[in-house]
Amino acid sequence: MAFASALSVHPDAATATGEAVGQVLEQVGAGPDLAVLFCSPHHVDAVADIAATVRALLDPGVLVGSTAVAVVGGAREVEDEPAVALWAARLPAPARPVRVTAARTPSGTAVGGLTADTCRPGEVLVLLADPFSLPVDEIVELLGRLDPPVPVVGGAASAARGPGGNRLVLDGNVVTDGGVGAVLPVEAAPTLVVSQGCRPIGEPMIVTQAERNALVELAGRPALDRLEEVVAAAGPDERAKLAAGLHVGIAVDEHRATFGRGDFLVRNVVGADAESRALAVGDRVEVGTTVQFQVRDAEAADEDLRALLTLAAADGPADAALVFTCNGRGTHLFGEPDHDARAVDAVVRSPTVAGMFCAGEIGPVGRRSFVHGFTASVVLFRDR
Repeated sequence: MAFASALSVHPDAATATGEAVGQVLEQVGAGPDLAVLFCSPHHVDAVADIAATVRALLDPGVLVGSTAVAVVGGAREVEDEPAVALWAARLPAPARPVRVTAARTPSGTAVGGLTADTCRPGEVLVLLADPFSLPVDEIVELLGRLDPPVPVVGGAASAARGPGGNRLVLDGNVVTDGGVGAVLPVEAAPTLVVSQGCRPIGEPMIVTQAERNALVELAGRPALDRLEEVVAAAGPDERAKLAAGLHVGIAVDEHRATFGRGDFLVRNVVGADAESRALAVGDRVEVGTTVQFQVRDAEAADEDLRALLTLAAADGPADAALVFTCNGRGTHLFGEPDHDARAVDAVVRSPTVAGMFCAGEIGPVGRRSFVHGFTASVVLFRDR
């Protein structure tokens, strides 16, 4: 396999595209199996021309792309400035394009473009979605119910604040709705890293009573009482972090004897009922599930991402990476630019890193993929 990436921050879309394509051509030549394009909001109206130029000059087997509020290229995250990032790969087998649509019907959501044969065992779907027109949660859950589950990684376009404002690219088409993607062949064998950026606090507990997304009892006592116990036992710094943003981790594998990093699906605690002593969380929780309270801050997010990337690179550096990080990270979370890009770039041999800031990130926890928030989802490639 061979990889390339390029970043241009030129304010003129045509010039930026020429710079990016030229750099990629120098690295891998024309005709790569897959190219992935990321454009900042400044270039939304020029995306069709940008994509057409990439296809004409680079001639990739599959081209997918998205607009995003910020763009990743190499060790740099370009926030609030014009940017075009282009990533390309020669794979051991062709990638396949996927176009996903959804329509609301009286009986539910009708999904188009996905079948049982969309992904074969061992393949990975890279999905870029418009969050205003595609129920990304439902799509990812649908693919997760297949046997075996389809690993999905990617994110939601973030360049717009309403329907019709994002642009998605699939080969020669530019659309404003649904989703686009590329199926990576089994032979590419990417490593998927999902850093939820949280640190557990307190001890794991069994859910002994729950109603849909409400935690009523934890380990036989009211959920709010259990939370107050955790707060009382915490130090001043941790109490401040709990007050700033409380989360709960839901175990993805109840058969584990112990739980650690990566064993929980993190969801927000969205409310509490003082009368019933219940906690409302951002997902359905079943009785018998193991949960643990979590705190998220810049320190925890940094530690979690670096630890997971170090583990993924235990057998040596990767050769390339795609990065899908939350638009709430970056300078908003870390107080400095380029945090996630630099962390990923540090485990990649050359600066063949590209990606986007997302309005929701997609990646696996355990055997299934989920839609996350405040997460960094990374696809690492090795030239095997």
